[in-house]
Amino acid sequence: MSWKPGDRHEATEAMIRVDQAGEFGAIRIYAGQLAVLGDRHPAARAIHHMAAQEERHRAFFDRMIVERGVRPTLLQPIWKVAGFALGAATAALGPDAAMACTAAVETEIDKHYSQQLAELGDTDPELSEAIVEFQAEELEHRDHALAAGAENTFGYPVLSGLIRLGCKVAIATAKRI
Repeated sequence: MSWKPGDRHEATEAMIRVDQAGEFGAIRIYAGQLAVLGDRHPAARAIHHMAAQEERHRAFFDRMIVERGVRPTLLQPIWKVAGFALGAATAALGPDAAMACTAAVETEIDKHYSQQLAELGDTDPELSEAIVEFQAEELEHRDHALAAGAENTFGYPVLSGLIRLGCKVAIATAKRI
């Protein structure tokens, strides 16, 4: 795809940058959860499945970064540590808290992807189609987490609110840095 002055190039670059960073962060969250819960925990199969989908999403955005010459976020080393720490910390509180983390993150990602789709309109069919597909999978993750007991977590509204706020800050920051 060839970009011309005056098009939406900068906006789509920011979308690709933040989406790649978000998928990377999600993979790290799941890695932290599995490090604490272990592969034999009943939740491990679902976490591995969600992580595999996030890995596929990240691979798409990695490809877009290369093909379109998008600068990745400079905060990747921070997301690597912060994502793992968030996953490990919530899993240490128990499997319900790990699922609360997933539900909170995916709730925010759903909103984020909806905003991106509205902004894109029909200007970038390749990116829009991927976002629609990935958004559906993120909603599956959220729904699974809620069905698996996310809301049973002690202090769920506070924990969920803090994680969602963290996601909003990460999204805003990764767009620019």
